[in-house]
Amino acid sequence: MTPTAVLIWYLVIAGPQGGIVVLPSTFDKREQCTAAIAEYQKQPTPAGWSLQCIPSASPLTDNGSAE
Repeated sequence: MTPTAVLIWYLVIAGPQGGIVVLPSTFDKREQCTAAIAEYQKQPTPAGWSLQCIPSASPLTDNGSAE
């Protein structure tokens, strides 16, 4: 069986001065990440700030090998 990469979604916050912060929380599915953004946007957001869901491949694969 071929190894398959598993995507982990990170919530990334960009500030008005160009700074970027990656939150330590990860999401297994993009829908979970976008739901977190939707919940955050229910409150007034400071001008210039933005949130995005960014995927990253996990070092874990679904082929059952744990190295």
